[in-house]
Amino acid sequence: MIDNLKKILNEDQDPKAIEKITAKLENLLMSNEKVGYIAVQKKPAVTILPDSIVVTNKRIIICKPKNLGLSMEFVDYGWDDITSSFVKENILGAEFTFNTKFELTHTIDYLPKNQARKLYTYAKEQLDILKNGMPIPVNTESKIEATTDPIYTVKELQEIEQIDTEEVTDFAEIMPATNYTSFAEPKIKNATSTEKGLGELSQDELFAKLQNYKKLLDNGLILQGEYDQLKSEILKFL
Repeated sequence: MIDNLKKILNEDQDPKAIEKITAKLENLLMSNEKVGYIAVQKKPAVTILPDSIVVTNKRIIICKPKNLGLSMEFVDYGWDDITSSFVKENILGAEFTFNTKFELTHTIDYLPKNQARKLYTYAKEQLDILKNGMPIPVNTESKIEATTDPIYTVKELQEIEQIDTEEVTDFAEIMPATNYTSFAEPKIKNATSTEKGLGELSQDELFAKLQNYKKLLDNGLILQGEYDQLKSEILKFL
């Protein structure tokens, strides 16, 4: 399983901790259940037995070491039992919190900020799938069907990219998933209509745009599919 996670693990991950968790998850995963992301506590002092949180396409699993690391306690909640999720970034790390239909609130603190953001993004996607059904694949050669959610063009995304990302992320509290749709998950329509504008830009300007879109992706302001579409449009002119 660890080989399948290499694409989503970032430099803040502790490979040894991930290996231990995935080894214990082998016999816990249901059929057709896939691990989406794993985040591990990283406290200011040395964390010998960190708590961790695993998100899959079916549930959230909280993993807590017990008996000096000889055993592990697992607490899990299906996505249909979860009402909202939050991320709060502090000076030292970040907190990931989710609420359930049973009026229970769970928080894992001292998570690296990048990991907390990816947890939130994955949770947001799963809650949206549960609410609206499977997402429509992004295709640069066709338009996305209209929905009730606001739709952003590439030009509007270019205006969003001007936001100072440090101001957005430092000491920021991301709002619940149910109130975050209009900004955290913009949808793109008719991206090919901007080809003429991109063709008039210099190589340096195109590269700068690509870097700005990557910042939006890293901060959870756009999804991977949207970034890939924007990237493919820019690469046509590089």
